Amino acid sequence: MSSRSSSANRSERLAHHVPHPPHAQGSPSPSPSSSSRNGGGHAQAHHNSARTKPTSNAKRSVTPNSRARSFDADEEPGRVRVTVRLRPKNAEDLSNADFLDCVEFQPELKRLKLRKNNWSSESYQFDEVFTETASQKRVYEVVAKPVVESVLRGHNGTVMAYGQTGTGKTYTVGRLGKDDASERGIVVRALEDIICDMSPASDSVEVSYLQLYMESIQDLLAPEKTNIPINEDPKTGEVSLPGATVVKIQDLDDFQHLLQVGESNRHAANTRMNTESSRSHAILMVYIRRSVHEKVNDEISSREKGGKSDLFDGNRIPIVRKSKLLIVDLAGSERIDKSGSEGPLLEEAKFINLSLSSLGKCINALAENSPHIPTRDSKLTRLLRDSFGGSARTSLIITIGPSARHYTETASTIMFGQRQLQLETSTHQKVLADTTQMYEKKLAELSKRIEDECARSESAEEQLGLMKKLLDEHQISIQNHKMENARHQKALSETTQIYEKKIADLVKQLQDEHACFEGAEEQLDLAKRLLNDHHKSKLGQKDIDELGLKLQEMYQLHQSTLNELQLLKSEKKDLLQEKANVNEELHSVRQRLLVEEKQRKAIENELVKLKRAVPENESDFEDKTSYIKEDINKRSSGFGNQMGSYRSNPSRDSRSVGLQKILQLLTSEDLDIQIHAVKLVANLAAEDINQKRIVDEGGLDALLMLLRSSENTTILRVASGAIANLAMNDRNQGLIMDKGGAQLLAETASKTDDPQTLRMVAGALANLCGNEKLLMVLKEDGGIKALLGTVRSGSSDVVAQVARGLANFAKCESRGIIEGHRTGRSLLMDDGTLTWLIANSNTASTSTRRHIELALCHLAQNEDNAKEFIAGGGVKVLIRISEESSREDIRNLAKKTLRLNPSLQPEMPMR
Repeated sequence: MSSRSSSANRSERLAHHVPHPPHAQGSPSPSPSSSSRNGGGHAQAHHNSARTKPTSNAKRSVTPNSRARSFDADEEPGRVRVTVRLRPKNAEDLSNADFLDCVEFQPELKRLKLRKNNWSSESYQFDEVFTETASQKRVYEVVAKPVVESVLRGHNGTVMAYGQTGTGKTYTVGRLGKDDASERGIVVRALEDIICDMSPASDSVEVSYLQLYMESIQDLLAPEKTNIPINEDPKTGEVSLPGATVVKIQDLDDFQHLLQVGESNRHAANTRMNTESSRSHAILMVYIRRSVHEKVNDEISSREKGGKSDLFDGNRIPIVRKSKLLIVDLAGSERIDKSGSEGPLLEEAKFINLSLSSLGKCINALAENSPHIPTRDSKLTRLLRDSFGGSARTSLIITIGPSARHYTETASTIMFGQRQLQLETSTHQKVLADTTQMYEKKLAELSKRIEDECARSESAEEQLGLMKKLLDEHQISIQNHKMENARHQKALSETTQIYEKKIADLVKQLQDEHACFEGAEEQLDLAKRLLNDHHKSKLGQKDIDELGLKLQEMYQLHQSTLNELQLLKSEKKDLLQEKANVNEELHSVRQRLLVEEKQRKAIENELVKLKRAVPENESDFEDKTSYIKEDINKRSSGFGNQMGSYRSNPSRDSRSVGLQKILQLLTSEDLDIQIHAVKLVANLAAEDINQKRIVDEGGLDALLMLLRSSENTTILRVASGAIANLAMNDRNQGLIMDKGGAQLLAETASKTDDPQTLRMVAGALANLCGNEKLLMVLKEDGGIKALLGTVRSGSSDVVAQVARGLANFAKCESRGIIEGHRTGRSLLMDDGTLTWLIANSNTASTSTRRHIELALCHLAQNEDNAKEFIAGGGVKVLIRISEESSREDIRNLAKKTLRLNPSLQPEMPMR
């Protein structure tokens, strides 16, 4: 089972803007102004006459009530732009000389006249009128190019062609022009502009090509796909077509080939009105994804703040814009008596006229601001539901023929387009009155705010004056400190010089004393030698006494020298200590100066903020207050910085950070690093573009390893969520099952009671339940039993996931039975599944109840389940669903099941 995931892409609305009602299918979006451009000759396949090339460069500025409008960017997006194109005369028109032309064009006035006869005519005004000489290029640039440019900026857009059979709708919209590029229609030119504006590295363009034939949607790119269902998102209203072929476009040749294949599969028939009349509505859906970077300030001020965005180191945040372009080639409207339709052709014509009538009703209801838009009257209006209203842009081109032979059809076609402009006039008047009242109220509020802000401004001015006074006093104090610091530095320098000189003198004196000491030691040695010599020579006592006296004098001299040396050392030590104290005091003074300098800068910054807070005049007050209130938080700290820098630059995706290195961190022994790594892998897995690379690099194996080995609740929860993201892809679902993922998820559910972890496990199992090929293996691996077991947490979120998974499982089984490749009793009949569904069928949660009702309806369609279904009281619940369900489609499904399953008939009450 394959499905295309779609996300709501809504453009921001202008402040205080009251949206105007649209008047045709699609959602017009604002686009740059588009002026009339040079046009070449316009030739149909059956018309060879030469034509002149009209040129026009007029760019009109219009008022809200102007009937003649151009596609300027300042026009409101809710209005449908309506243009008219006249088909050249063909051979049939030229051969019927009895019928004159009934249409007269006035291109310079954007007006046409419809003549009923020679004396009666009516004038009609449109946004643009194209004569038979208008080229394909000019028609595209005026009708479709503004819509294409709007889609490239992220809005939705629709281009639609309406008109009588044989008036050139398919030529205008779908002409391939392979032999002559000037003959290309709107579809080829639009895709050419889109491809040229896209970046292959970061952008993608995908298309689906469908036809609505007899109220059945068929895939023109895969004709075997018929009766494709239409899904509508209950929250966003977005329309999707599960099962429709979606092809990624690489170049224009590739697209033209797909378009040619699709056209060959479209239903056509030969009628009196046209030899190759298109019998179906063709819808080309173009899906665009663009990666862009915008400044944070611009993002905050210009885009809606409902989305989630993280800010990291720089001023940029990642944005992926998604938009959709619809190009609709409606089947030709015709009168059955003129077309000669019989049998199947008559049925085709009835369905065509019915869907066109439903489309007209929806457009009229939108134009009149009706509370109910009958989009469910036909599948065409259901397909275009998310293109009605809002900020999207729609362009309608109606095609007519010149011959009076088809006057009635031409008048009807013109009135279809004209009603849009007529209904819009009254709407504009109402909107103008509402807008005037709104702005008067806002002006009063602004006046009051200005008075309040003036009072606040006066208070701010007083504070500013006080701050200026404090700043002046602080500056004087700083100046005094600077002068004192200069004096200290000068005194320190002089003192240092004095002490250095004194120390040098002391060192010199010490050296002299040391020399004297060495001389005294030499004299002492000499005295000792003399004494020895005296003993030897037996000198007299008198000489000995003289030598003793000299020795005593030498000893006293030596002692005095030692004392003086000690005194000098002590004095030197005192001088060094004094120098150290002076240096420490100088360092303390410098530190105080640095602190005071920081305080001064802080006061100056506060003063700058106060100056910004005080408006120069009342007109720019709001701009400055909004600037003050902005605060962008920046993240820091090791591993967080790495992840922040990664997410601040999405264009590098997982390759720039190194996915292998991130996956290696999953095996880190540091639990914090392991948790950060698994969270990063889970975030990457949430994006479709990263899922294949994660699986190819071994990310799935690493996540399953964590489920198998880790006991940490956070790791189990985040790893289960990452596997749930990967399980949204068919290929990944098969890999998860092959690697025993269902068993690991079941084991994880059994060993934890954490509601968040159980919700992630239930979500992963619910996604696996949506793959029909895996149902038996999922059952055998205990996936269904584990899914039901998660409801023990009592969490409403877990119950919602369980209900979704059972609905997916039952729907796949029901589809297999209808297609003939599955028989027998449902696998869900075991493990108490039916009992749980019946017991919770009336739960308070709308979403959960809807999934349970769907599961019961699909289980009841299998006749082999009827006996247990009846025994468990399921028939009564099914009858209640058919009468009381909040969803019309579920009520209809329950009624259909009760009607078509004969095994349930005996249990139904008598009416």
